[in-house]
Amino acid sequence: MSSSSPLEEPIARPPAINYVVSFILVGLAWGLTTPFIRRAARTHKPAPHPLLDSPAVKQSWLRSKLYGAFFAVLDLLRNPRYAVPLVLNLTGSVWFFLLIGKAELSLTVPIVNAMAFLFTVLGEWFVEGKVISRETGIGMVLSLVGIALCVQSKT
Repeated sequence: MSSSSPLEEPIARPPAINYVVSFILVGLAWGLTTPFIRRAARTHKPAPHPLLDSPAVKQSWLRSKLYGAFFAVLDLLRNPRYAVPLVLNLTGSVWFFLLIGKAELSLTVPIVNAMAFLFTVLGEWFVEGKVISRETGIGMVLSLVGIALCVQSKT
């Protein structure tokens, strides 16, 4: 005899397309933003901070490192070329943690990481003009084959 009452309805699972779109969106948020973040960090020219040159800060090694790190982070976050892709990337992390609570973990992690790899390669091609080498192209195809095998093994 079942312990559940007849009034309880089984929880309906979302359609598979919802998971597919979610995997792609997280991979997109992680992978495509990486080249933009890297480019913004490389080309960043922070404004000078007079406080870092003050005698009180220069006397203490720890204080100078802490203030330096604080201003470096603050300067980057004030730069929209860095901050916008970073926020999108972190949003992908939130989506990922919500997704692993709903989707099967043994599928979610490899699929999302493979998607992030694929979108990082495409992002580097788009942002930096990097040529996708034959080996990288083969790796991308093999990643897609691996995703297909993971999904097929679970059905």
